[in-house]
Parts: sequence; C-alpha cells; structure tokens
Amino acid sequence: MTTPHTATSGNPEIARTVDVAGIATNYHDVGEGPPVVLLHGSGPGVTAWANWRGVIPQLAEHHRVIAPDILGFGYTALPAGVRYGLETWTAHLTGFLDALGLERVALVGNSFGGALALSLVTTLPERVDRLVLMGSVGVPFELTEGLDAVWGFQPSLPEMRRLLDVFTYDHTIGTDDLARLRLEAATRPGVQEAFSAMFPSPRQRSIDAMTIDEARIREIGQDTLLLHGRDDQVIPLANSLRLLELIVPSQLHVFGRCGHWVQIEKATEFTRLVRDFLA
Repeated sequence: MTTPHTATSGNPEIARTVDVAGIATNYHDVGEGPPVVLLHGSGPGVTAWANWRGVIPQLAEHHRVIAPDILGFGYTALPAGVRYGLETWTAHLTGFLDALGLERVALVGNSFGGALALSLVTTLPERVDRLVLMGSVGVPFELTEGLDAVWGFQPSLPEMRRLLDVFTYDHTIGTDDLARLRLEAATRPGVQEAFSAMFPSPRQRSIDAMTIDEARIREIGQDTLLLHGRDDQVIPLANSLRLLELIVPSQLHVFGRCGHWVQIEKATEFTRLVRDFLA
C-alpha cells in the first residue's frame, strides 16, 4: 500500500494524494467509522470537492468519508495516452481502494459516478457493502438535451452559466461567481482536452458504453438507495425507476422541485436519507 500524503496548497479542492498504479490521485478523507466512498459526476470542471463539499461534514460525523477525483477529472494526474472508458475508470477505482487498504466500502455514485459504482458492484461485489445511486447512468436511455450540453461543453462564461441552469431547478444557485469558478476549473491546463476526449460525438455511444448488462444488475444483492430529482434535465427519472425494478433490495426517493444536483439543492434531505440508510 502506498503511503498517502497531504497537500498544503491552500486550495480546498486539493487534499490528499495517493499513488494508484503510477497515477497521483487526489482525494478527500474525513471522519472516522465505516468507510463511504463518494463518486462525483462528469460535469466540466468537476472535482470531488465541488460535488460533495456540502455534505461531507455531515456524513463524516458517523463515517469515514472518502471522495476521490476520478481519473481524468479534478486534480488527479492526467496520464498521457490514457483511453477513457468504464473499464479504465473501474480499474482506477479498484486500485484506489487497494492503495488505501479498503477491502469493503459503501459507495455513493452521482450520475456518471453511478455507472462507475454499478460497474464495481457487478464485477467485484465483495468490495461493496451498500450502494447509493443518485441520478445514475448505467441503464439504457436516449441522450437528453441536458446531457448533450454537459458533455459537449465549449468553454465560455455564458455556456457555463447556461449549464448551471441545466443542472438545477432553483436557478438562483447558479450565480455568476459560481460560473466563473467552474469555468476556471474547467480550463486549467489539460482539463478541457481530457474532458473532450471522454465523450466525443455521437454522444449516445458514451451512454451505451457505460450501460451495465441488466442481467448483472439483477444480481446485485446489496441494499441500494436510489435518489433522483423529478425535474432532472440531464438524466431521466426513468433511469432510477428502471434500477428500482432491476435491483431487488432497493428503494427510491424522488425529490420534487429538484434538478440533477440533489446533493446541492436538497443537501439536508440528501444527507439525512443517506445517513439513515447507511446506519
């Protein structure tokens, strides 16, 4: 196991670093107790901290909360020549768990991170204790206008401002200041190039490539909590309804007046539901 080290940059998005098969992987590690790994979504400029900062402190009151920057995102190193795809991301996540000596964890997957969680639980079920999927990819669906806008993002302040409105039901969340911060994150050296390489046109192929065989999903035996915003413009509510049908030990909570960012728009309710479920 590689010894992690802690950054001293003063940037809250940069926390600890661990070597995963030669890839310096940035992650947050807060609290004590049963380990919970939070897997972020795939928006431009996303980091684990941007995705989960509003819920990490509350979840860490009873759990060890670990939130990595998935390969190709945030402040995890961008290796040259990497071919992004579900197999690559799953191998990196498995290596990350190995590097931290985590044999079995609860997984919380948001959107793209939900497909990654489903990939891990269906290939290495012994590594997963419980499963939380929020606005998850992983079952078949047609590309939405919202997801096409997210994956097809071309850096500009007006485009980032428009994306914030796509992500949320309450558009007051997407302030100009937040748009500037996320644009800066999305345009750091190498970031936009990596992002563009992940989800090229036609983007339906990327959805199909992250779809898990339904026979494998039916085999999931872990208790599963499904969360979805009723007004999600990015990932259709039908995804979670289908997962509810496929996963026998599952339950679904749908939030009205809520878009794709459940953990932000409904942070208090999200945290309470996840904490109760994990308990």
